[in-house]
Order: sequence, then structure tokens, then C-alpha cells
Amino acid sequence: MSSFLRPADPGEDPLSEPPPPGTAGSPVRGRGPGLYRPVSSHFAIAPPVSVVIPAMNEAENLPYVFKTLPGWVHEVVLVDGNSTDGTVEVARELWPDVKVVTQRGRGKGDALITGFAACTGEIVVMVDADGSADGSEIVSYVSALVGGADFAKGSRFANGGGTDDMTPVRKLGNRLLTAVVNAKFGARYTDLCYGYNAFWRRCLDDMALDCAGFEVETLMNIRVVRAGLRVQEIPSHEYNRIHGASNLRAVRDGLRVLRVILREPGSRRPRRCPAPVAVVANSGEVS
Repeated sequence: MSSFLRPADPGEDPLSEPPPPGTAGSPVRGRGPGLYRPVSSHFAIAPPVSVVIPAMNEAENLPYVFKTLPGWVHEVVLVDGNSTDGTVEVARELWPDVKVVTQRGRGKGDALITGFAACTGEIVVMVDADGSADGSEIVSYVSALVGGADFAKGSRFANGGGTDDMTPVRKLGNRLLTAVVNAKFGARYTDLCYGYNAFWRRCLDDMALDCAGFEVETLMNIRVVRAGLRVQEIPSHEYNRIHGASNLRAVRDGLRVLRVILREPGSRRPRRCPAPVAVVANSGEVS
């Protein structure tokens, strides 16, 4: 793990102007073990961040998605589900360094598993391609991870979060499923079926993902709790899909989520201490 605590070098500006999107992130400063990536005037990180975006026929939405991504991310991995609308071409135009991976199977879970396998960053962030997520929130997820969390879980119902995209029926279903998971696995989640999350790549072994559909987020949330990982919820606002129609079906996918919850054993392993991580601040303060 290359994470470390390091104050800014004397006389060195920890924040330069971010490069245009798709140019491999902000300049990496320092020498030898002192490399870090400027995020803001008071915050810089050492761990490289990979953003995974599963997409199928989302060409019209990608301009907004890529516009909100911070320029300091290490890489963007687009998992293409055999799109026919020019999704890949649009992604390459918007973010020239994008890593495109073709999905061989079907379903969101399969796409995410494919994308995670292609990541080279130490931190992995998963973002939907429909324009419902604001990429500027990524800094909050990364801050939680470098501050000691193993898994940063987005929540639309934590204080400060919100959603424009959930019907009353979906809200009720999400609330009930969340309550079942909390009761069975000893979690304290406020949201369950949300696709905006981030984690240290080493946590993939603990999650051991093996599902193909929308239930993948629920499975991740359950297995990080069962593995005793340190989870921190991040308030997040979900916006309406900009173009096109979602493949999500409330009843069908809700039943799939319920089957995942019932299938997973309810036992928990003891919480383990996270690997040492730290934030670099030009003021010398640790966030």
C-alpha cells in the first residue's frame, strides 16, 4: 500500500490547475515515496483512484457523467455492454485516456465485476452512466477511505443525501430491504440499493462478487459487513436519469435482492483493523 502521511514540500503549491478531462489526472508531485495527487488547496492523496462506469447505450448521458468527474482520478474504466449507439466512441472523445473493457456477459453485476478486474488504482469508485450521480462527490468517498474506512457507501437517505429518482413504491421497498439487512447482519445502513460506492481494491477478495444483476450492490453491502470491514456512509444526491429508460424493474429486481439477502449467512467475522492510511494536507493537518 503506497498510502502515507506527508506534508507539502516547503514552497511547493500542492494544487496546480487541473488538466483537461481524460489527461491522466493532475500532476503527481514529489520524488520517490513522496508522490501525491492534488485534490484541492488543502487535500492531496497518494493512492491512485479508478472510476468504473458500466454502460450500455448511454452515449447521450456520458457528456454529463464525464463532465462531473474530477481531473485528478488515475483512470476511468468504461465497461461497454455491447452498445449500438456509439457509447464507446463518445467516451473516447470525452476522455481520451479512458480504458474501454467489453462486457462478455449480461447484467450490471457482471459489468462491474469485469470493470473491477481491469482497475489498476488502489481505490475503486463505481458510478452509474445514466447521469444520476454527481462525480464531484467522489472526493467525499475518497476522503472517507484515506481517513480509515474500508468501504465508502453512498446513501440517499443519510443526513445530507437525497433522491429525485425513486417512486414511493421503490422507497418503501428499499426501506424494508434495508431493515431486513440491518436486522440479519447487524448493519446500520440507511440505504441499500444504491450504485454509488467506493472501496479499497484489496476488499474485492472479501466481497467475492458472484452475481450478474442489479442485486450486486446489496451483495457488496452484505459481504463487507460479514467480513468485518469498516464501512462509512456518504450522503449522496441521486438525480433523474437524463436520457433513455432504466433497465431496473422494481418488483423483479426487488425479489432478486430479497433472494440474495435470504441466501447469505447471517454470521459476522470480527472487525479487522484497516490498513494504515493518511491524508496529505498543505497545512500539515490530517483530514
